[in-house]
Amino acid sequence: SSRTGVVPFVALLLLQRRPVAGRALLVTGSGCPGHSLCRSNVQEQTRRQVALLNATAQDLFSLYLKCQGEPFSSDTDRLCNPSGIFFPAFRVNRTSERKEVMVAMYKLFAFLNASLGNITRDQEELNPTAKELLDRLHNTTKTTRGLISNLTCLLCKNYNIFQVDVSYGESSKGKSTFKKKQQGCQVLRKYVQVIAQAARVLLPHLSPP
Repeated sequence: SSRTGVVPFVALLLLQRRPVAGRALLVTGSGCPGHSLCRSNVQEQTRRQVALLNATAQDLFSLYLKCQGEPFSSDTDRLCNPSGIFFPAFRVNRTSERKEVMVAMYKLFAFLNASLGNITRDQEELNPTAKELLDRLHNTTKTTRGLISNLTCLLCKNYNIFQVDVSYGESSKGKSTFKKKQQGCQVLRKYVQVIAQAARVLLPHLSPP
């Protein structure tokens, strides 16, 4: 079973250890935290972060596979098929309203951020000497956290949205070594697919006029 609740953006940034996802609850008011701290180039920085994540996603997935060994390297299509895992619905497109796109992006990257924390924890346990993979995971997480911070600023500043309704998805804690590796490869494969779609949708909304 999963728990749900309304969580402020700032609190959601701290949820690094378990997958989160859910329907955004568009709560408006005068209590938007930290929007005055947005940098002047926040929109350009957000665009670059999305582009960077998109450009490095496939390499991260390939490196992850390499470090898991057999049978993941030779039976990738079957073992890493992401059809059975939960991932936030992403139903926006280039013609969607900018506000709707930004909310969808926030939900997606909040989920990804928590999932990366889950995968990183498992890999630190299962592959503690895989320095390149761990560095990639940490760097991707760092970029994702920065992106979430920027999306928070943009949502607060432009739309006064400062809360989100989230649910906690499946954690790999207590699972077997094989299941931990499989869950990571399923999530990362789905990530490769979704980040490409997200970049196509979001980048036009963030391009200079």
